[in-house]
Amino acid sequence: MVPWRSSRTQGSSSGSTPGSMGPSSPPSDTSALSSGDDSGSDFEATARPCGKRGRQQGPDQSHVRKCPRMTEPNGGCSSASTVNPEPNTLFEAIKSAKIAMETVVVDWLETYKRDRETGFLELINFIVCSCGCQGVVTPQMFRDLQNSEIIQQLTEQFKEDSSEYPLSLNTRPWRRFRDGFCELLTAVVQRCQYSIIYDEFLMGSLISFLISLTDSQVRAFRHTSTLAGRQHPWVAPLRHPMAGVLAPTSTVVVAMKVMSALVKVALGVSVQQENNLRQYEAERSKGPGRRATEKLEALMVKRRELREQQEEIENMMNAIFKGVFVHRYRDVVPDIRAICMEELGTWMKTYAASFLTDSYLKYIGWTLYDKQGEVRLQCVKALQGLYGHRDTAANMELFTRRFKTRMVSMVLDKELSVAVEVVKLLTLMLENMGEALTDEDCQSVYPIVFVANRPLAAAAGIFLYRRLLDPQQGAGMDASYDRDNRAFFQVLLTFFIEIELHEHAAYLVDSLWDCAGPRLRDWETISALLLEESPAEGLGDQQEKALVEILAASVVQATEGQPPVGREPAKKPSSRERKAQMEERIRLTHCLIPALPKLLGKFSADADKAAPLLEVLCCFDLSIYCTGRLEKYLVLVLEQLEEVVQKHTEQTVLEAASRALHALCDPELALQRHGDRVRSRLADQLADKFNQEVTEMLQALSLDDEEAYSMAATLKRISILFNAHDLTRWQLFDPCTQLLQRAVDTGEVPPQVLVPTITCLYFHILWEVSSLPTTDVPEEQLQSLKTKVITTCSLSHSCLSDVDSGVREQVHRDLEGWEEMEPALMAGPSLCSQAFRVLSDLLLVLGPQLAEDGREELAPLVLRPDAELQSQLAAFLMDHVFYPTCNQEELLATENSESRIEELHQRRVLLAGFCKLIIYGVLELSAASDVFKHYTKIDRQEWARTLLLSLQQLMTELLHQEGPNFRMTEAFPDIRDLARRFSLFFSLHKLRSRPLLVNIHKEGILFAFQKIPGLEPELPPLNLPFLEVLSEFSPWVLGPDKALLLTYLDKVTQEQLGVLAPGDTGQWQSLVTYRNSLQPQDGGGTGASSRGAAPTPHPTKRRRLEAPPQAPDSSPRPSTHPSSPALTSTMLRGDPRPPQLSPRLLLSGSILSSPQQQLHDPAVQSGPPPEGVGRGGARGRAERRRGGRGGQGLPLGRL
Repeated sequence: MVPWRSSRTQGSSSGSTPGSMGPSSPPSDTSALSSGDDSGSDFEATARPCGKRGRQQGPDQSHVRKCPRMTEPNGGCSSASTVNPEPNTLFEAIKSAKIAMETVVVDWLETYKRDRETGFLELINFIVCSCGCQGVVTPQMFRDLQNSEIIQQLTEQFKEDSSEYPLSLNTRPWRRFRDGFCELLTAVVQRCQYSIIYDEFLMGSLISFLISLTDSQVRAFRHTSTLAGRQHPWVAPLRHPMAGVLAPTSTVVVAMKVMSALVKVALGVSVQQENNLRQYEAERSKGPGRRATEKLEALMVKRRELREQQEEIENMMNAIFKGVFVHRYRDVVPDIRAICMEELGTWMKTYAASFLTDSYLKYIGWTLYDKQGEVRLQCVKALQGLYGHRDTAANMELFTRRFKTRMVSMVLDKELSVAVEVVKLLTLMLENMGEALTDEDCQSVYPIVFVANRPLAAAAGIFLYRRLLDPQQGAGMDASYDRDNRAFFQVLLTFFIEIELHEHAAYLVDSLWDCAGPRLRDWETISALLLEESPAEGLGDQQEKALVEILAASVVQATEGQPPVGREPAKKPSSRERKAQMEERIRLTHCLIPALPKLLGKFSADADKAAPLLEVLCCFDLSIYCTGRLEKYLVLVLEQLEEVVQKHTEQTVLEAASRALHALCDPELALQRHGDRVRSRLADQLADKFNQEVTEMLQALSLDDEEAYSMAATLKRISILFNAHDLTRWQLFDPCTQLLQRAVDTGEVPPQVLVPTITCLYFHILWEVSSLPTTDVPEEQLQSLKTKVITTCSLSHSCLSDVDSGVREQVHRDLEGWEEMEPALMAGPSLCSQAFRVLSDLLLVLGPQLAEDGREELAPLVLRPDAELQSQLAAFLMDHVFYPTCNQEELLATENSESRIEELHQRRVLLAGFCKLIIYGVLELSAASDVFKHYTKIDRQEWARTLLLSLQQLMTELLHQEGPNFRMTEAFPDIRDLARRFSLFFSLHKLRSRPLLVNIHKEGILFAFQKIPGLEPELPPLNLPFLEVLSEFSPWVLGPDKALLLTYLDKVTQEQLGVLAPGDTGQWQSLVTYRNSLQPQDGGGTGASSRGAAPTPHPTKRRRLEAPPQAPDSSPRPSTHPSSPALTSTMLRGDPRPPQLSPRLLLSGSILSSPQQQLHDPAVQSGPPPEGVGRGGARGRAERRRGGRGGQGLPLGRL
């Protein structure tokens, strides 16, 4: 018989192969795994020269031979590759998807049995056709040519510009074709496993041809995309910039799928061998009289046959592994490396006896250090399949010892998806490998429960629960038998206290909610633990405080179902989930109503414990007080609430009490009269005390410390209650104005008294404005309110400057010793800052829009700032917002970083208040010059996010106004033009703007694919046209970053849409446009498809581009130029009026409530400076469009 042709006779040499990343030494901790005979090493031996059909020498062959051919009966075929005159039968059958796969395979087997060369060529041409090649392999080519020569002739028939690449097309039929393609290869091997695969022709020739294809440097075989879920099915494949040296991805997939099918066959043969051996031993163990000699001989013959089959299959698998895997697992294309790791994990899990050895595990260990997150992710998932079973995990001891440090460190992986899977992997190791993880290893995972990413935190919560909180559950015991959760809470409290993150109980509860939710909802046990008085069994002060915080966080989580601030919002709850939340609210209300008065009575003196308990009250179903005949507990709770208000001056406690009292005073409650009575009693007491103190102060010559402290405490309670309750009928306006006037005249009143005083004036005006009738407003009421407004603005204006040195010295003398007396009164904004907030809010609420929409009679209340006030507001902004900050060394030396964060927040609030006045037309646009002249001091990341936010707000506004078809309106091109103008800001300094542009694209992609509740799954996302707006920023993105952004786009598309397919190409035009904008523009082998790139400009346009630019707003695409882009805000443009600040809705205690949209700020690791950057102007743009290398750089390390 003629031997198989070697698959390595195509000129392969030692070292790296085409598409390989080159030889690189593995990490230093893998010496034990790589010791011994490494016939499967990733470094090839130098290929031995051989003849056309020379037989390879040596029993341990690295590659499979090509089988002998049968002479075709008719003979006589063309010696060159020709275009296929008739369609391939297998290709058409799989493409049509109308014939059952079993029938297709049976028909092909019949063809193969009649003429195996014809059948084999049909299979080979099916693979070639699936790669998009128009040529065929003829019988004469197959007999006379080597594989490399065949591939060379096929290359000549490959149309490089053709878009007919079956494995990369994205319509529904071609997605079915991809699935059928892999299914056919698996089915062929499975159906041939008993005879045909051992005929020394089919598998040998197929493997030899596939290995030759994987070593090919022909670009034509590299344009097909990765299969089997490597990316979203209908997303176009990623064109890698190094495509000129890539291996054919589809061929790698074919080889890996064939290998996987062979592994299953080998496993079946191994099982048959075990059964045969068991039957043989059973027969031989019989006595001489009962033993059947013929049966023993038959079993021996079967045993030898199975051993030969096992050897042949192992030779085939060894050929594929050494010919494909050891070269492609380090390919420059991340998708190919990921495929190799995924399939290797499948082999190990399917046939552990052969593949679960250190010689194979080392490849996964080495690839854990891969730079691409997708490759690391597949490695981790492969390890999950091995550590997920005790029998396979027992064989992982050496691997665990060598790579455990790397796996533990990957919990901080920059790719969140990888970090999530790593934590799950460590959880499997914890369950199935006993003591593999030390306490030090676990300490690296515990803090992850506090991270902002919820999937990662939830995975860490499961690890924490299995390791520390419920080890019996991890050992296999049912948690339902543990009726007492006291031990659970004791361990949880110890962990929470020792972790020293006491202000993050909500994050801890949210992380544990999925795995320990039933335990955290054990309200009876929590209340019993808190009410215990026994010194031996009771909790300590720290434990009580921590348990109260956990109780409050658990109640909020159970009733609202929303993650804490900073974590991504949860999906909209279903009707079943809402029903479960309502049932849980009712249950916890019944459980905690009797216990809450006792808890408040025990902890009312402790502000840190009283505030969370009052938050619990707000989560009750308050109607149960009436329906359950629990009125006595309501009276007790109101008594404790009143006592808390009288005892404390802390902001958090008073705000919690105010919100709880507001809930109990709801007019819809049947027992609302009890809340009204307590509120009236509190207001009477505070008003009487305040009036008395003001009278005494006005009559006294000076104000001592005790009197000032008492007045500050009273005013703080009043101002916080005023935020949520209408206290205007207690007539507090006049005493407050007298107090402020005294401070302005003499400067003897400390700011801790003046800040709540000016706040009370502000809320008094707001409550009166909100109570005005819609029509026929009495003139006396208008004049009275106008007088109060003018008085408040005048006093606030006086407090705004506060530059008199005598006043400051007196204030400093008054403040001596106040921090020791009551630190809570020292907290809060300064007097001038509060005055600025009051002025900006009053100017906004009482702006020109107040007298619009049929309310012209309110025109006397409209405030119009004069030039002096505008100048004073601008001067305040310069002094208190844009003042010079400390340098980096002073910042690092600052011990109290929280105070600096709070200071930065306050400065942003002040700046937002000033900008609102400009946006809503209260101040002229020229007033913004005071902001713009500090433009260079603005943080570039925040500035870029602000530009993106403005575009997102315009898009959302247009969607609300025009509906889903807003893309066809005239306003949509205006948004694109505004984006184009914004993009020009990034054209001057490309290196500095590189991370900003990447972040804009990433956040814009996430916005475009936001899921809208109630949207049909067949329809594209409503925000998808935002990708066209985002494409205006693409010309300034460097080439390598475009490739990585395409990968990120594919990832987000798959995560958000799953396997969704476009029903209409027009609906997905925005996605096509955006992908085209990210395609590299050169044709010099960057891997971009000609059909995916932008068309080449005409010569006339090229000459025009090479001319000097005529205007700074030149753009690669023409668009409409509006006279002036519309200013946007957090409000819709259709209703330019500012929000009506109803005091009843202002429950946060903040004067200036400006909603801020928090965008994710992923860290971007920039590479070294790219070469060739700096070609600006029209010539540079023209060169980039013609394929020049200017402006390209190294890819960002993190996307």
